[in-house]
Amino acid sequence: MFMNEAIQKGTISFINHEKQYAMIDYIQKGKKKTINCKTDMKKQLKAAAVKNAKKPHHFRIGDEVNFQIKLADRGDKMVAYNIKFLYNTALEQLINKAAIENRFSGYLKIVDDSFFVKEWDSYLFFPLFVSKWEKPPAEKAFNEAISFKLINLDKPNSIAAELFSHDFIPEYQSALQQLKNKTPIEAIVYKVSPYAVYLNMFNDTIQARIQMSEDGKEVLKEGDKIKVIITYLTSTRIVVERV
Repeated sequence: MFMNEAIQKGTISFINHEKQYAMIDYIQKGKKKTINCKTDMKKQLKAAAVKNAKKPHHFRIGDEVNFQIKLADRGDKMVAYNIKFLYNTALEQLINKAAIENRFSGYLKIVDDSFFVKEWDSYLFFPLFVSKWEKPPAEKAFNEAISFKLINLDKPNSIAAELFSHDFIPEYQSALQQLKNKTPIEAIVYKVSPYAVYLNMFNDTIQARIQMSEDGKEVLKEGDKIKVIITYLTSTRIVVERV
């Protein structure tokens, strides 16, 4: 198979997230050229997990990249491979803006059964964070502009979008009220490990954990009912203490 070891530099000018490929514009011998590359994020995430490596970069339009060229497996064209992200000016501008006013407009998209937000001006795609206690966006929301903020700004490979409007399940709303009032809640033990006891609450819709007692005098088992209070609750995390 033909492979060009020379390192090229270019800019991602187009991405088809559904078909998992991108186009890179680059200059070779004074002439502008375009070459395709694969962007199979699921495959990259799986490979990174096996190698215990850092999360792969989520490629976006405007990414400046280094790459090499080889003959495609089918042997009918040249493709880019070994793509290395360098920087993205448009993304950096959004991050800088978010530090001042973290509010953007865009449209919801769905790719491979996953939700994304397409930013209005830059056309950059961001994976949408949806809380495990939140109902997914309704189908009608895909036809209207939405407002969102960027999260994980300190982790470039993990930057995501979070909507300003949420549709949390009723049980989460009840948990917020219980937190405010410091009202005891009945929890059911569904799992016990040497270090923690795992609990189901609000009809098994919300899970939490407590540490095993240090003296080890009390033994809890699956199915036991105990009283707890919520001491901390966000869209991503809950902390409870036994009453």
